[in-house]
Amino acid sequence: MFNPSQADVRRFFCSVHQKQLQQQPMEAIETLASQWIAEHPEHHGELSDLDAALARLGEPDTGRDNPFLHLSMHLSISEQCSIDQPPGIRQAVELLAARRGDLHMAHHEVMECLGTMLWESQRAGRPPDGQAYIDAVRRRATKD
Repeated sequence: MFNPSQADVRRFFCSVHQKQLQQQPMEAIETLASQWIAEHPEHHGELSDLDAALARLGEPDTGRDNPFLHLSMHLSISEQCSIDQPPGIRQAVELLAARRGDLHMAHHEVMECLGTMLWESQRAGRPPDGQAYIDAVRRRATKD
């Protein structure tokens, strides 16, 4: 299993952003990342300066958005849906996206469910509960 460091993640997204700006060819995963980068112009400044992004590694969280974490979550959710892992996540996300009329907005809601699942897993010292995650997304898809 691939386990990139924080520096690797920052290098990846900054590189994709540069390729996007220079209209260079990309690998499939880079193309997917570039689509999410395009949805977040508010992060383009940080993605344009790799040295500054790497220099901020290890800085305390100041309450600002972490574009690298945010984009990583979009990419993770996209990958989960593409392989339907955990089983049922694709349908749950599709239902939520249909309900909201916007895949991007749905992803942001799924991120909350994903974050909760991971936090509960770490707190309890047990593996992530994929079914609870899917159920949380489905609940969002059925409420107003």
